[in-house]
Amino acid sequence: MSATPIPESAALRAALAAAPEDRIVFDLGGIEERYETLRRELPDVLVRFALKACPVDEVIACLAHLGAGADGASPRELEQALRAGVPVDRVHYGNTVKSDRDIAEAHRLGVDTFATDSVEDVAAIAEHAPGARVFCRLATTGEGALWGLTGKFGCSPADAVRVLETARESGLTPAGLSVHVGSQQMTADAWHSALEDLADLLAVLGRRGITLDHVNLGGGLPALGYLDRYGTPLDPPIDKIFAVIREGMRHLKEVHGAHLRFVMEPGRHLVADHGAIRARVTRLAERRGPDGEPQYWLYLSCGKFNGLYEMDAVQYRLHFPTHPDPTHVPAVVAGPTCDSDDAYPSDQGLVRVPKDLASGDPVWVLSSGAYAISYMTQGFNGFDPLPYTVTNERRP
Repeated sequence: MSATPIPESAALRAALAAAPEDRIVFDLGGIEERYETLRRELPDVLVRFALKACPVDEVIACLAHLGAGADGASPRELEQALRAGVPVDRVHYGNTVKSDRDIAEAHRLGVDTFATDSVEDVAAIAEHAPGARVFCRLATTGEGALWGLTGKFGCSPADAVRVLETARESGLTPAGLSVHVGSQQMTADAWHSALEDLADLLAVLGRRGITLDHVNLGGGLPALGYLDRYGTPLDPPIDKIFAVIREGMRHLKEVHGAHLRFVMEPGRHLVADHGAIRARVTRLAERRGPDGEPQYWLYLSCGKFNGLYEMDAVQYRLHFPTHPDPTHVPAVVAGPTCDSDDAYPSDQGLVRVPKDLASGDPVWVLSSGAYAISYMTQGFNGFDPLPYTVTNERRP
């Protein structure tokens, strides 16, 4: 599988063209295909969709119908997964940061598997979800990922032993280990290192009499249609990543036993390339900078606060359907708000856009299906969050 930007489906293009106002469109057929490809590549892995990447009922229900479960980070996400039809035995509470109240609410909902990374959290789970299963998250470096996710989550191997022994002593079931190599992980080496750490720790735990039943490999699988900060297509080595994960899983079973199960929590990998925003041109303006040189600015009707939160780390592909063969100019891309952060950072590459763009012209922001919904503000500067629609035609 190549990371070369994939052609958007005819159904997605039609929905974008038909949209009379700004919105994000999710292609359920494309999401289904990405899920099925993942299952072919990693057939021994149970998928728990990371709801935070796309908390859309239709997407959750689509994946649940295919057999996926859900990784929820709060009681509200857990409730949404259950309402969308995910069986409770395929739902886990994947956030290591939980209040007593949140743990009790998850327990009331019937969720019995919790992530953890501290003995304090274990004590709270034992009190408010007695008898629950816990899996301990190991810290990783996050190297090679666009978003490393380091610091806040995960513990050292030595602490993991202490956490799981405390869980056993507290009447909980020490059920598993987990890692997260960072979001949009661009290297196979990160997976190799994490799997080696897991193998070492499984051996230590076995000597302590703790036999786990699963390993959670977390999120991190990349989307394939992004551009980097400077406009060059990202090229994650997805085939190599899958091969390293398969080999690592085989090794873990050799270390721990064939009964070991595997779970993953993909989010952006499943949805990013199969969602796109239909937006509008607010203005294409030419202004002189402090050095006196002219510079074009393209202001869009969506930006960092309503759909494109991750524009500080990636460039989204832009398509201008009413300008099929234009003369281009290099421009800074920015959103509509009165906030200087609502733009690509000044050190990023300029984006080539049609020179004759006019206010109101449509623009399609491609591969924007991950985090567009969940990161939107509720009306910053009076700009409404984007509504969404779905299309569910399968590709031929």
